[in-house]
Amino acid sequence: MSKVFVIPDVHLKPWMFEKATELIEKNKFDRIVMLGDLVDDWDQGHNLDLYNETFDAIMKFIEKYPDTLYCLGNHDVSYLWKAFESGYSAYARDTVVAGINKIMYDLPKENVAFIHRIDDVLFSHAGLSEKFVMKHFGHGEKPDLDYLIEKVNKMGKYEIWNDDSPIWVRPQYGDIRMYPASMFQVVGHTPVTEPLKIGKILTLDNFSTYSDGRPIGNERFVSIDTEELDWEYVD
Repeated sequence: MSKVFVIPDVHLKPWMFEKATELIEKNKFDRIVMLGDLVDDWDQGHNLDLYNETFDAIMKFIEKYPDTLYCLGNHDVSYLWKAFESGYSAYARDTVVAGINKIMYDLPKENVAFIHRIDDVLFSHAGLSEKFVMKHFGHGEKPDLDYLIEKVNKMGKYEIWNDDSPIWVRPQYGDIRMYPASMFQVVGHTPVTEPLKIGKILTLDNFSTYSDGRPIGNERFVSIDTEELDWEYVD
């Protein structure tokens, strides 16, 4: 059983890492997971100071907590793959690529992935959907879950840059089945006003903002109990 502290979508909010550090020092956690989307926010595409400030805060955090797990998000890999989307800043690209590469260099190689498994909980930016698994692994007998995750984590732009992938799917909307059905999944990607648990999906993108800068969510951190398959606020 593990108690996991989760850092949801960041989107250029360096103060999140100061607050996270404060909470982690007051409590005891077995693991720390970042759900990705470290960069991009409304009308900040030319604010290189904010990009640099965010990466400086992340590197300071990683130096203190070097076993942090990082789930790559769509806004992160869009710069590595030159895959344009809303919020992408060509002006900031070199800064973002350098920052993400530094994170990937400083963390253990296995700590940077699309999907991380801790006990019976999957952590990813958006979630592992059944449709994605069927597309890439067929409709027959599925491989061992750890082997499947290993294969997904080695995929590139061709396989991952689509609506059903672990960086894009939105299981909160419509009848989207996740894989495996028995597994609890913790995701970000879709803004919520507070942590949203629907079935075995917990969505934690509660730090994102509206276009005018107002918070969408309650901006509170949570921890995950991987035995009870539940969450609680961290104070």
